[in-house]
Amino acid sequence: DTRLRPREKADQRDSKGRRRRRGRGSGGGGGSIPAYVRDERWEDLEAEDDASAEIRTGILDLLPEGYGFLRTSGYLPGDRDVYVSVSQVRRFHLRKGDEITGSVRSPKESEKYQALLKIREINGTGPEEAQRRPRFADLTPLYPQDRLTLEQLEQPRLITPRIIDLIAPIGKGQRGMIVSPPKAGKTTVMKEIANAVRTNNPETHLIVLLVDERPEEVTDMQRSVDGEVIYSTFDRPSDDHIQVTELTLERAKRLVEMGRDVMILLDGITRLSRAYNLATPASGRILSGGVDSTALYPPKRFFGAARNIEFGGSLTILATALVETGSRMDEVIFEEFKGTGNWELKLDRRMSEKRIFPAIDIQASGTRKEELLLTPEELQLVWRLRRVLHALADGGALELLIDKMKATAGNVQFLREIAKAPVKGD
Repeated sequence: DTRLRPREKADQRDSKGRRRRRGRGSGGGGGSIPAYVRDERWEDLEAEDDASAEIRTGILDLLPEGYGFLRTSGYLPGDRDVYVSVSQVRRFHLRKGDEITGSVRSPKESEKYQALLKIREINGTGPEEAQRRPRFADLTPLYPQDRLTLEQLEQPRLITPRIIDLIAPIGKGQRGMIVSPPKAGKTTVMKEIANAVRTNNPETHLIVLLVDERPEEVTDMQRSVDGEVIYSTFDRPSDDHIQVTELTLERAKRLVEMGRDVMILLDGITRLSRAYNLATPASGRILSGGVDSTALYPPKRFFGAARNIEFGGSLTILATALVETGSRMDEVIFEEFKGTGNWELKLDRRMSEKRIFPAIDIQASGTRKEELLLTPEELQLVWRLRRVLHALADGGALELLIDKMKATAGNVQFLREIAKAPVKGD
């Protein structure tokens, strides 16, 4: 009998009595939407949960239709992703970027993905507690006030972190750019910052995000840094770069909402902006260099998410920006981001050509509101150091700074030496 019984007829209609549309769409990794996407009666499935059910953990990626998938192998769609129904998203107030642990069932006939049966943890806490968290947009941003010290006392020969601590100190919630020409050592600087943060500030959740990067650079970063390395290599389409970046940002926001301190090291904001420029529909307004006028808004939204939160939590974002590449587009991108940060570390091509590393431009690097991160005594000595270095030529200033630092056991001893040095105007 092919006729539908009354209950089956009712199931095909929504709450207003209209017939449900039997549309098709894309799932987590391609193919048509499984039949269960159109049926939201998932509460009955929890009864199937038992001790033998497989436990899976993944990052929730929500789709515009309301349902989502747990990304279990990286931040891009994969065959082992887990389907999350619309009713579960609404019931537990799930947000994009949530780390969810729960029991899953195997796909049934005509289904492609495993399905989430029961949620056990959301971002390391119970489902009920997670529903009481604030929203990132409602949190109050402040200037960075808690310093992220990079100097490692047991390794005084690591000069880069020591220079950054004095010339451009980093605070929790900093929004900064590492401005670098090609082959000036920006990747090495990023690795040293990452390892210093991991060593001195283990409470900070470290994320290294590599966009449009070479595969060998990804491997090197994974082996060099003890942190979460997320990447999309240059052989992938621009849409993948964007998807990975946006899910990474949402993941960081969810951690900040839980009161955590998060740092994202992005390499780099220039290539991310290029990806958005390729993927964004043409608006008809083209800036100099071929940049669409609407293409820079999404990367600015990413960069602008960095902030120190009142009453706990922070999101620090340090991104690399390419200059002196010969590309007008890269120059336009840098100029658009130039005034948006509150921290800048500039690398000098001339120093790198002389093989003087770290090739930091002392005069052009610095932190806004550095008085909030340094003690009054440190601040006066750092200003004194800048006056000493300013009296020298650029190359001579960096070489003198590196030599003096290598001769001292730490920045405290180094600043004592600076206090004794004569300065013009004293």
